[in-house]
Amino acid sequence: MPQTTQLKDRRTSVDVVFDHLYEAIVSLELLPGDKISEAEIATKFGVSRQPVRDAFSRLENLDLLLIRPQRATEVRRFSAREITKSRFVRAAVEAEVLRRAAMHCTEADEASLKMCLAQQKVVVDALDYERFGALDYEFHKTLCEVARVDFAFEVISAEKASVDRLCMLSIAKEDRVAQLLEDHEAISSCIAAKDPDGAVAAGMLHLTRLDATIESISTLNPDYFDP
Repeated sequence: MPQTTQLKDRRTSVDVVFDHLYEAIVSLELLPGDKISEAEIATKFGVSRQPVRDAFSRLENLDLLLIRPQRATEVRRFSAREITKSRFVRAAVEAEVLRRAAMHCTEADEASLKMCLAQQKVVVDALDYERFGALDYEFHKTLCEVARVDFAFEVISAEKASVDRLCMLSIAKEDRVAQLLEDHEAISSCIAAKDPDGAVAAGMLHLTRLDATIESISTLNPDYFDP
């Protein structure tokens, strides 16, 4: 984590602390089980403890922090139950998004999807996994816009946050990212062809890519999971 951080923009101090810690947790700079200090974070950002406390609360609501009275705050370990729940909710919402996207897709929408894919290919070729993660979010946000249900992305992004750390722990990142791009291309092709069933099938296959990662991580790093 950077040694100093300046609050230079219009975001509140809570937003800045939240964004910084969120990125550190999701990118695995902070690992499951790591302890973090409210006082140390407040000193680091040059703010009082209240905005840090508020940022911690927001992260707890996303199941990224575990806050307990009289005990150190720590990065929440993975919960098999919560992962299953998040994936179930996301699959249900995303299936409807893909179906609607295939029904409503225009030439302009198709162009937007192609632009997303072109940007993803550049970072895949450059092996820029961190940047691909950001573009993955943008792609799924674009799908919601194409489906004319942009509000659905709020649900999808919240559920993605619960499992994105697992994605970062994938052993074969290069192979996985290239495969995810192929999935995105298949989804986009079905949407452009106005094939709702094909789009949903491609989308559900895309979501199953995490299965092998979950199995590998739970075997190699069992301490990352709740008992």
